Amino acid sequence: MNTQGIQAAATSVRTLSMDAVQKANSGHPGLPMGCAELGVLLYGEIMKHQPSDPGWIDRDRFVLSAGHGSILLYSLLFLSGYDLTLEDLKNFRQLGSKTAGHPEYGLIPGIETTTGPLGAGFSNAVGMAMAEQMLAARFNTAGRTIIDHYTWALAGDGCMMEGITAEAASLAGHLKLGKLIVFYDSNRISIEGSTDLAFTEYVEGRFEAYGWQTLSCDAYDLPALMYMVKQAKADTERPTLIKVNSVIGQGSPNKAGSHSVHGAPLGEDEVKATRKALGMPEDEAFCIAPGTEDYFAERRKTLAKTYEAWQAEYAAWRKADPASAALLDRFLDGKADFSTLKMPAFETGSSLATRAASGKVLQALSAALPNLVGGSADLAPSNNTFVSGAGEFSAQDRTGRNLHFGVREHAMGGILNGLALHGGLRVYGGTFLVFSDYMRPAVRLAALMGLPVVYVFTHDSIFVGEDGPTHQPIEHVTALRIIPNLQVLRPADAEETAEAWKMALERTDGPTALILTRQNLPVSEKADPAWKETLRKGAYVLRDCDGTPDVVAVASGSEVALALAATEKAEGRKVRVVSVLSRELFFRQDKAFCDKLLPPGVPVVAAEAGVTLGWEGVTGRRENILGIDRFGESGPGAQVAEHLGLTVDALAALLKTVR
Repeated sequence: MNTQGIQAAATSVRTLSMDAVQKANSGHPGLPMGCAELGVLLYGEIMKHQPSDPGWIDRDRFVLSAGHGSILLYSLLFLSGYDLTLEDLKNFRQLGSKTAGHPEYGLIPGIETTTGPLGAGFSNAVGMAMAEQMLAARFNTAGRTIIDHYTWALAGDGCMMEGITAEAASLAGHLKLGKLIVFYDSNRISIEGSTDLAFTEYVEGRFEAYGWQTLSCDAYDLPALMYMVKQAKADTERPTLIKVNSVIGQGSPNKAGSHSVHGAPLGEDEVKATRKALGMPEDEAFCIAPGTEDYFAERRKTLAKTYEAWQAEYAAWRKADPASAALLDRFLDGKADFSTLKMPAFETGSSLATRAASGKVLQALSAALPNLVGGSADLAPSNNTFVSGAGEFSAQDRTGRNLHFGVREHAMGGILNGLALHGGLRVYGGTFLVFSDYMRPAVRLAALMGLPVVYVFTHDSIFVGEDGPTHQPIEHVTALRIIPNLQVLRPADAEETAEAWKMALERTDGPTALILTRQNLPVSEKADPAWKETLRKGAYVLRDCDGTPDVVAVASGSEVALALAATEKAEGRKVRVVSVLSRELFFRQDKAFCDKLLPPGVPVVAAEAGVTLGWEGVTGRRENILGIDRFGESGPGAQVAEHLGLTVDALAALLKTVR
């Protein structure tokens, strides 16, 4: 271990971090300065990575869960040799810069995930560690090992306070993810002051109860840090939490240890004083300490040898097992291959809940897509997300493709993101639609990162019935629709459900939410012979009339059946029924397509079992919408619908009177 080189690099990290924050007049210098030695050890001594090939499948993953300390990661990537320049550091937090306020996935090679909401990165790291174990179990052989890496994370006191960390840590301990190692930066400072204001728990004891190995050392004792890593790797049965006792803003003569250095620049005078204390030129910003570049240059030589050895092993593995090599290529491609897909047939006139249809479709998809994995937050029997014959991922069996998240919706969302980020897997997770509230932050991050995660949200309306208003979604579909880059699909029957699943898996640039019913819905005959193609534009004509319609009824999900039934009662009026699988996709189509479905001058009525907000964009008038702008009631679903006015007769009356 080159102690002198490490210390020089740590000094460089401190000066680059405080200078970038000072120049931007915005940011968090405290954590980067406090964890400089740890960061250098990770990139310079501990992790297996390759700056020239940042997408290397067998690289170690590093997640900065405490994403406010982003300049630490940027400084380390720059010094390590990733595609980042000193000019990028100087543009920290500026519009259009790669070096955003919090790490953003896709902006810079080497950033494994978007972090910022505290604890989110921790849950992502759990998902990445699970993915490593799944792929290792699938592709490693007795003679060849091609998947064998660690997942590292740096979390702070704030991460430890957030509930998502507790959920994810509990599952990680249960699953015995021994190759997950988390450094807990315990600097005992938060924005308001000392953590003693609100956080005095024994964190190590909590993690021990979760089934973790816990270790502790000083953040500036290099041999101790390396020994902790050795101990962590030696325990293959438990994930490890290494509590690192640090000083926030370490190196600052007057602000180290103070909450004033957590989220604000040091100030010009303190920056100069800090440079002097660190032995750096007082008036020279963005200065790199002598010895830093040589240290990382030597490290790159060592990393290159490790990388070359792996490449040789990988080539030998591919030659010995070309079928597995082709399968791994298919996994890593990320695109859904439907060439062997045999979808279940759904007979027109039959009746089936879309959640049940989804289960049948998922079974077929799992057979065709061997890298499709997922599960439910303890609701698989209701969500129909369990795939027969696919095994169950556990501490004893890493080959299983059914995941059990327990009652942990928020962590499930974050872990799904980590699984998707790792590469090689297509993932889905299920729960009741009403509990999408619990996982909304993770869904938003998936949309922000463009991750092709699939959410199976069932029990989608007041037709849940007796469970009452706490379990009856009202505003949830609309709340999901307003998340940018989230594709929300609410199929009207089993056939639409099959196509919705395909649309979700065809997508590679963002997540999809499938909104599915508890109650049975009839499989309807489609008027549009090319409906499967038209559906991909968000809407299509399900039932038509002769000539120009007098009124168009648009609906989504279960209310399409309501519209069909209401049409029969709208005597004397020619009604066209349009099924809207995705309102957002429909809104994005050109005027010619929209006019074809909704002829100009023809009144439009909309029906959906939820808030009416947004449908005025289709109808032009709030009065033409049949929906529910209040919470539900406890009782049998049909009676609740009658009580709330969501009935065939109510919709038929609108169809007959609207002009």
